[in-house]
Amino acid sequence: MYAVVRVGGRQYRVETGSIIDVERMPNVVDDKLALNDVLLVADGDATVIGQPTVSGASVAATVVAQFRAAKVIVFKYRQRTKFRRKRGHRHYYTRLRIDGISV
Repeated sequence: MYAVVRVGGRQYRVETGSIIDVERMPNVVDDKLALNDVLLVADGDATVIGQPTVSGASVAATVVAQFRAAKVIVFKYRQRTKFRRKRGHRHYYTRLRIDGISV
């Protein structure tokens, strides 16, 4: 059984026990969440597609970690002008463990 959920404007395919990294959420570690924006639920040959969401469906998740991604270096350079700019960026993420899918 799997589902497609929308979290923060992005869509994720989730199964029970899977781990997903989503945009930073204001929850602390070990918080329980209910993701109610379920777009599709599939179980074997039976598939329910929402219009736009599946009514009554939810995905239970637990916050596993709050972390930052690896640094991305942004380097700007213009030749023959002594112009160099080096900046870095680390994005914030929340790691979720999917506990169950209910329809």
